Amino acid sequence: MIEVAVLESKANFEYLKYLSESSDKKAILEELMTAYGKDVWNYAFSMTRRWDQADDITQEVFLKVFRNLYTFRSESSVKTWILTISRNMTLDYRRSAFYRKVTLMEFITPAGEPVNKTEQAVIEKMAVNDLWKLVLKLPVKYREVLLLYAHYQLSIKEMAQILGLTEGTVKSRLYHARKKVLKLKESQSYGSD
Repeated sequence: MIEVAVLESKANFEYLKYLSESSDKKAILEELMTAYGKDVWNYAFSMTRRWDQADDITQEVFLKVFRNLYTFRSESSVKTWILTISRNMTLDYRRSAFYRKVTLMEFITPAGEPVNKTEQAVIEKMAVNDLWKLVLKLPVKYREVLLLYAHYQLSIKEMAQILGLTEGTVKSRLYHARKKVLKLKESQSYGSD
């Protein structure tokens, strides 16, 4: 297992090295966005629950990845590295004054105003499965671990690297996230009887 991880990491490093040595900068960006764009956007959307913010964050992530290709140390996979950048950019975005202002303005908007139907359709389309609807109700720290585990199929170790937590903390959050989803599911079942 360790040999496979080392080979994969080495291949990732060689891949990024090849990309960064290419003279066609547009091709590099297109290659990275094709390979990881959907994952980055889905991650950003699941954390912000906003289509426009996921677009903005995705653009910022790939600009940062592109500018910092040479900093990749092959200690993890390219995907783990890019998702770590995605997480940090999402957290930065949520802490920014712009995000707080937009969220506050939506909070104080009168209830009679029309809802953005496109945004709502995207949210509902992404939450087709009832289980994912419940996951989206969880606090960010639990939603995040379930997303990384179930959607991206990352190992506990990779999740710990991305989140900057110990493996034990990740396991604990995953355990509590599952319990919370089951509790939400049970309360939803009782409410429909």
